[in-house]
Amino acid sequence: MSSTKVPWVRSTRPAEPARIPQRGAGKLGYWLYFIPGIILVGIIIFWPIVRNFRLSFYHWRGGRAEEQWAGLENWAALFQDEEYIQSFQNIILVIIAMVIIPTVLGLIIAALLFDVVGRRFGNKLSSFLRATYYLPQILPIAVAGVLFGWLLKPDSSGVFNQFLSTITGDAVEVNWLGGSYGTAMASVMILMIWIQIGYPVVIFMAALQRVDPELYEAAELDNANWFQRFRAITLPMIRPEVFVVSLTTTIAALKVFAPVFILTQGGPNKSTYVPSFYAYNEFINGTDKGYAAAIASSITIVVFVVAVIFIRVQNRAERKDA
Repeated sequence: MSSTKVPWVRSTRPAEPARIPQRGAGKLGYWLYFIPGIILVGIIIFWPIVRNFRLSFYHWRGGRAEEQWAGLENWAALFQDEEYIQSFQNIILVIIAMVIIPTVLGLIIAALLFDVVGRRFGNKLSSFLRATYYLPQILPIAVAGVLFGWLLKPDSSGVFNQFLSTITGDAVEVNWLGGSYGTAMASVMILMIWIQIGYPVVIFMAALQRVDPELYEAAELDNANWFQRFRAITLPMIRPEVFVVSLTTTIAALKVFAPVFILTQGGPNKSTYVPSFYAYNEFINGTDKGYAAAIASSITIVVFVVAVIFIRVQNRAERKDA
């Protein structure tokens, strides 16, 4: 008797798994997408760095003048250049203005906005205040520099001088930007603090979003005040972000250029020079472009060393916490 095949009865044999197409070993695959980016980074970043480092070993007047081998003469001259040494001494003050003060104030402000303002008055008010602190970061540095230049005018039309005149009752005409090294450097530092403070506030508040609110509630039940909660909960939880902010702001401080260029032009008497502005001035107005290249290359080396140190310290701290 012949068997009859029922068309609607499914076979009990398991279906074969779908085959994933294998890429050939010789195919570039997804790496093709990285090639344009690698080429652009090489042309825009790495090639100028290599070209500039090479130029630091030559004497060159610019233009079509012939490059003359100088060896280590340009590098040796750096350590005998008082203006170069002064520019790096000013970097210490710049780091205070762009790294230490904004990071410390950013920690305190972010903790207050998150732990006090946000919990008592709502997230809308804390978000508004956070955006207010970040507003100087949005402004172009040229606009901020012009604004501070108007505030710091040396005659009686300057806002600061008018304020002091109102308080003292006498006409005050302080040359904030060109009178002395102290007032000029302090003015530049105030501008950098005002611009920079919003960056750590935003980063730290974003980091605090992952902190469990129950930790703060438990601390309050134990009668812990705000400072105790800040020290025991806030700081340990956002330590990675503190490292990131410290690293990025330190690198920005080592490369700072625009505030000095806009406000003081390195004055008075080149006392507010920073390395990047000194390299720029030597390249534009100096006779030896190779020496300017040595200054710029030294900044690159310092930035690289600082970045490596920060990364190693952060990795060591993370291993201890693990």
